[in-house]
Amino acid sequence: MPTFSDGLMQLLEVLPPVVREKLIASPHLPELVEVVLDYGRPAEARFMHHADRWPQIIVTEHDIDHVVKMIGDFSGDNRAGIERTLHRISCIRNRHGRIIGLTCRVGRALEGTIDMIDDIVRSGKSILLLGKPGVGKTTKLREVARVLADEVNLRVVIVDTSNEIGGDGDVPHPAVGSARRMQVPNPIDQHGVMIEAVENHMPEVIVIDEIGNDAEAAAARTIGERGVQLVATAHGGNLENLMLNPSLCDLIGGIQTVTLSDDEARRRGTQKTVLERKAPPTFDVVIELLEYDRLAVHHSVQQTVDNMLRGLPPRPEIRVRTGGGAIEVVQKEHTPQDLDDLAERFPSLAHRPGREAEEDRFEGRRRSERPRREEAEAADGHDKPRRKDEEKSSPLRVYPYGIARTRLERAIRERRLNAVMTSDLHHADVIIGMRTTMQNKPGRLRELGRTIPTFNVKSNTFSQIAGALDDALKSHGKNSQEDAAKEAMNEVKQAIQMVQQSGRAVELSPADARIRKMQHRAIEQQRLRAESVGLDPDRRVVVSPLRG
Repeated sequence: MPTFSDGLMQLLEVLPPVVREKLIASPHLPELVEVVLDYGRPAEARFMHHADRWPQIIVTEHDIDHVVKMIGDFSGDNRAGIERTLHRISCIRNRHGRIIGLTCRVGRALEGTIDMIDDIVRSGKSILLLGKPGVGKTTKLREVARVLADEVNLRVVIVDTSNEIGGDGDVPHPAVGSARRMQVPNPIDQHGVMIEAVENHMPEVIVIDEIGNDAEAAAARTIGERGVQLVATAHGGNLENLMLNPSLCDLIGGIQTVTLSDDEARRRGTQKTVLERKAPPTFDVVIELLEYDRLAVHHSVQQTVDNMLRGLPPRPEIRVRTGGGAIEVVQKEHTPQDLDDLAERFPSLAHRPGREAEEDRFEGRRRSERPRREEAEAADGHDKPRRKDEEKSSPLRVYPYGIARTRLERAIRERRLNAVMTSDLHHADVIIGMRTTMQNKPGRLRELGRTIPTFNVKSNTFSQIAGALDDALKSHGKNSQEDAAKEAMNEVKQAIQMVQQSGRAVELSPADARIRKMQHRAIEQQRLRAESVGLDPDRRVVVSPLRG
């Protein structure tokens, strides 16, 4: 396997001398990620696991001008490079167009970065890589181009918008092997260069970094329809984000609203207006780069998108690189038959690996916190009676029945509601379900043997699901207030008995004004003294004997 020089010294040579000397003296130089130079502020070096700021080195106009003169002109996207290297220098301009900041990013060609997806790369399928910045998308694209060109012997063309894949200069970096590289003069022209690559150079594979708008998505579809293998990256952390992006959703087939006939809606058990995939996906496989050594693979984008539109959760294959360097599949992808069985048996079952574990951890936290609270109360000097459950803000457990789990999760997340989703119907506090599903398939609910508050929605839309969730929380809040009042009065009874037996004062838990009034009345009926102390929200009642 080839090895490549990172050309780090070439980057150091364009930096201001005082910054260069500081970096050369650093023991962490091999881990350097980028150098930040902002006018009038301290210079900063960012390494893989930490950042160093140098207050004694204030960036001047001379420092910035020195770097600009060394690297030359910036392109239309405010980026420049160093010839025959992968380093990237990006600038920040003021309102008058003058450069006042520089980000000098180290570019490295790393071999072995696609070992986790080597089988997919060689399969001939079109691949879309998703992930947050800095997780290694461009690094993987670079090696994909080399492997397909040199080892699989395919005609590979790279559409290199900002020279990030093949490096700066007219001669591509050796890291891309024998793959050919087409530079893009202006980022807004990327879609045109993509089409030109297919029409003029007969590639078998096209590699593209950052598909970012609808014109580029349309160009990618055109390329895919001509039988060319596509390997690209796009903005978006996961497949669901891509579906919600109106500019890029065409990459996975596009989403459209379809009105069904009465018979078809009845047969499906859904409302008449549903969401469906518009066309075949441009990409066969979507890979979500979760971390540098952990990724999720959707082997069939078409099947995954269809099931997500039906309300079933995605369950991709999870691959990780272990400490010893081995590749391990820690979660297998649901087969189409698995998902069809789930949809038929449990319309709203949306099992997400780790959800039960998250709920168990939440309960474990509550259990572990309880002894600490009891110890603190014992050290307080008061024999304070404890309520059965002192967690006032336990989350509402919602069971989705026939509705899109992804939209319910989004409503909880975006509105920051005190609720969690559960796939265990027997532990649910409320059910939010489609009216048609509740009417046509009520069998699952009959097995409960108890009544759970149910909130129906007419259509599987985000607004209706969010509204039903608000109603559920309001109803749950009323029940919680009634439970709190019952617990408070039980606490009063225990406190009265303790005061009558010991003759010592007992302090109750904090309560609102309505509950404190009830406590005062109950205490005075037993010919004991009740006094409210403290300030809201910690205002509470103290029970003590009457003074003689």
